[in-house]
Amino acid sequence: MSPSKQTQRALSESAMILPLEKLQPIETRKKRLFIGIPKENSMQENRVPIVPEAVQLLVNNDHRVVIETGAGEGSHFSDNEYSEAGAQIAYSTKEVYEADLILKVEPISNAEMEFLKPKQVLVSAMQLNVHPKDYIKNLMAKKVTAIAWDYIADEDGVLPIVRSMGEIAGTTSILIAAEYLSNKKGQGIMLGGITGVPPTQVAIIGAGTVGEFATRAALGLGADVRVFDNSISKLRRLQNSIGHRVSTSTIQPKVLAKALMRADVVIGAVRSLTGRTPCYVSEEMVRNMKAASVIVDVSIDQGGCFETSRITSHDNPSYVEHGVIHYCVPNIASRASRTASHALSNVVTPIAMQVSEEGGIENTIRNHRGIQNGVYLYNGTLTNQYLGESLKLPYKDLKLLLAAF
Repeated sequence: MSPSKQTQRALSESAMILPLEKLQPIETRKKRLFIGIPKENSMQENRVPIVPEAVQLLVNNDHRVVIETGAGEGSHFSDNEYSEAGAQIAYSTKEVYEADLILKVEPISNAEMEFLKPKQVLVSAMQLNVHPKDYIKNLMAKKVTAIAWDYIADEDGVLPIVRSMGEIAGTTSILIAAEYLSNKKGQGIMLGGITGVPPTQVAIIGAGTVGEFATRAALGLGADVRVFDNSISKLRRLQNSIGHRVSTSTIQPKVLAKALMRADVVIGAVRSLTGRTPCYVSEEMVRNMKAASVIVDVSIDQGGCFETSRITSHDNPSYVEHGVIHYCVPNIASRASRTASHALSNVVTPIAMQVSEEGGIENTIRNHRGIQNGVYLYNGTLTNQYLGESLKLPYKDLKLLLAAF
């Protein structure tokens, strides 16, 4: 064997007996969460973001949950149920806001904002079109990270909470209309159809989630349904999703006016991504509708799509104009608050668990694009382009802020 080969063999043998470096996975240290759930103080709000079963899951995973007394009453969850699940009952709002992660349904009020502290995380609805400039500036000054649950997206780009609330609102709108057509409120008409009697005529304006589930509910009762929307793709998706041939049309004033004249029920199910919903139905169209027909304007949250719509409340939900019954209560999902609370909890609880497993909110935001979609404040810096441009406030790209840390 040549000297060079002997040298190579010696090196190979020595390398075989050297200890090899063992690669270990990098583990993220699990973080114990301190979660606060204040009582909602909005007049129309009956929902709660976390149900007792979810509290039990969080507590069993070594997290601390503090909930303000009476927070679950609107959804018929008692303090005792939360206490039995392991939550601590707080008797002051300030005590709840000592938590690191605040979970709410409605946007935080100006009074509650005083309790916020730097580096706190706030998860609540944002409602882009209703926030004044001073409100956002005050929230920025608190140096908190704020996430809007109505803009959190899942892996498919769907907004799961918005969709769930839309499903509830769409189905409930038909149930409300049925109540107002019956003897209890109206002329004793059954929403639907039976053998030998012409079916109820239902017109639905909007082919999004609310429109889809209103259509499903009306068809299930046997009604004759016609859906209007200016998006052909939405109308096609609705047809495919329902799996039933439904009469559809783009929103053309003359065609819509004729449909409204024949309709017993009209559902306003239009949603605007930013700002006010378009007003598609004029007062003249309403005047020509059947006497004692019913309008349920689900779009009233964003201004309404009927010229005759005006906001009502759960306590005084309806009024009559031009002989037509109007139901214009914002936040219809809160009417079925227990169901809606479970839907909220199904999305919010896994996010809280993710924050824990990934070692903190910064890692969760960095790792999940759907969570990033809901962030509008990051440690006090505005990251939402729409809010920045509409309110003329400085804002920064969230990805650049994440890269800096």
